[in-house]
Amino acid sequence: MDAPAPKESPKDRFVTVFGRKPVLEALGDDTLRVDKVVLADTARGAAASEIVDAAAARSVRIERASAHRVKVLAGNGKQDQGVLADVVAPRMRRLSAALADAPPATVLLLDGITTPANVGMILRTATAAGIGGIVVPRRGVASIDPLVVKASAGVAFHAPVLRCYTAAEAARELRAAGYPLFALDGTARRTVFDAELPKRAAFVLGGETAGVGDEVRAHVTRGLSIPMSGGVESLNVASAAAVLCFELVRRRL
Repeated sequence: MDAPAPKESPKDRFVTVFGRKPVLEALGDDTLRVDKVVLADTARGAAASEIVDAAAARSVRIERASAHRVKVLAGNGKQDQGVLADVVAPRMRRLSAALADAPPATVLLLDGITTPANVGMILRTATAAGIGGIVVPRRGVASIDPLVVKASAGVAFHAPVLRCYTAAEAARELRAAGYPLFALDGTARRTVFDAELPKRAAFVLGGETAGVGDEVRAHVTRGLSIPMSGGVESLNVASAAAVLCFELVRRRL
């Protein structure tokens, strides 16, 4: 059984970047709104001064915290370098809020995808394809961090990300809101090209090794496959997402 989900989290509103270079890049990008910078009280010298000056130039507030607190907030104990920044993600919101307000027609649900490069590429592809929402759970999926931002070529800041605690929680909410759930499954008889798909639907992308988890699979309406040739068993999950997303574009157009 899932643990009770927190009602609110800063991760539902911000993309947190950490490390000196990613923070400076965020502060130097006039298209991004940085809410605040958190700097370790042990940070000194030219690198810290450069960050302080860059934040001052953008009128971004700086909070000082212990080095341990910065590591906890960053969620990364090795690469935070004593600094992080919360970047406002204008299209990021809680899944429950999106379903109550203006439910998107198409939704991707990420389940157990732990490689940051895959998450970043999926965010970029789905945003380019006009997918209405991409559910990125706070547990069980790679965090939206500098590696994900880099793989998305910066699109992660502007992607229509929907947040929840777990993929199983999201699957239940989507089904309760009337969405059928289609999961990419290499053994499925129907393919993404020949299946009848309603205009309003959610599509589950499973993890790199385990695929769709049992808790999510219990809510799946139907599996969909991508035809393979040449002895290839499956595609990388980000590649499979691209095939699915642009088949949906083709149908829409």
